[in-house]
Amino acid sequence: MTNKMTKLQTILAIALLSFAGIQSCEKSKNETKISAYNGGKSHHTGENCMECHKKHGSGEGWFTAAGSVYDTLKTTAFPNTTIKLFTGPNGTGDVKATIEVDGLGNFYTTENIDFSNGLYPSVMGNSFAMYMSTATVTGECYSCHSVTTDRIWAY
Repeated sequence: MTNKMTKLQTILAIALLSFAGIQSCEKSKNETKISAYNGGKSHHTGENCMECHKKHGSGEGWFTAAGSVYDTLKTTAFPNTTIKLFTGPNGTGDVKATIEVDGLGNFYTTENIDFSNGLYPSVMGNSFAMYMSTATVTGECYSCHSVTTDRIWAY
C-alpha cells in the first residue's frame, strides 16, 4: 500500500507542477509583434501598452516602443501614420527605427531599439511631420504622453 501511495503522490505532484507551469505568466521567449498600416489587431488605444507587453507581462510580445497617435483635437485615434526615431533633433541624423501606426491608431514593435544615447521621435501625419524637441531614452511613450504631457498627435 505504501508503494502505491508513493507512486500516486508522485503522479499527483508532477501533475500539479505541470498544471502550475501552464498557468504561469512568465514567458521565456519574446514573440515578434510589429504594428502595420491598416492593421486591426491592437487594442486599448490610449493606454500604457508596455504595462502588459513586457517580459513577465500578460501581453504577447515585449514591446521596445509603443503608443497611440491622435488627431489635432487629441480625442480621436489617427490611423496609418508613421513614427520615426532619429539620432538628431528635427529629423536630423540617422533613422534608427520606423514604426507604422496601425488602422486603430496604435504603434508597437518588439524589434531591438537602442535608446541609450537618446532618440528623437517624429510622427508623420497625412502631410506634415511633428518632431519631439527633446531626446527620449525609452520607447514607453505613455510614460509621459497622456500623463505629464499631451497625447501624441498628427494631422
